[in-house]
Amino acid sequence: MARVGRGCLGEGVVTAARLLLRDDGGRPLTLEPSRWHAPSSPAERRLLARLPAPVLDVGCGPGRVLDTLARQGVMALGVDPAPGAVALARSKGCAVLQRSVFDPLPGRGRWGTVLLLDGNIGIGGDPARLLRRCAALLDPDGEIVAEAEPPGTGWRSCRARLERNAEVGPWFPWATVGCDAIYALASDAGLSVRGVEQVDGRWIASLEHRNSRERDACA
Repeated sequence: MARVGRGCLGEGVVTAARLLLRDDGGRPLTLEPSRWHAPSSPAERRLLARLPAPVLDVGCGPGRVLDTLARQGVMALGVDPAPGAVALARSKGCAVLQRSVFDPLPGRGRWGTVLLLDGNIGIGGDPARLLRRCAALLDPDGEIVAEAEPPGTGWRSCRARLERNAEVGPWFPWATVGCDAIYALASDAGLSVRGVEQVDGRWIASLEHRNSRERDACA
């Protein structure tokens, strides 16, 4: 969720009960700030343990997922544009670059997994463009693991900002994507949906290059 701008309302530990993500129509958007600093759940650890390495965590925030991957012996790199989030992740010993996913990144075409957890499929407000970028970073046999909204949500672009009591952050482009809408978006990006599962009540989609199954069939 780092593209939201962890730090635009001050650095440090987030007070989850008071922090809101709201669109420019005044509607609240899904936000789980308490998860940013919490350890990974057993179900999430099982999900992460089976991911092909190396892993690129897009919008890694304070490094919660990176820390879990390191403890599992998985090579991983985080990317986040927020200085405060990057500092927190590095304080845990995580490897993190302070930059956008759209900036030049190492390992183009060689990442086994690209992660878009905690709502980060909304980065930039254009999920098709984001998925195309992630596809370009991905190994031909790798996968993109993206967290989506529940079925029936569809998808939409908006402007959003963080709010906490009387404090408000700047507007930024964002998007929400339902797990039913991700199929068409994946297709536009040259990807196909390998599957969708629930992990701790969250909807997690696995995407792959469209021709990867054809290669498997011919192998």
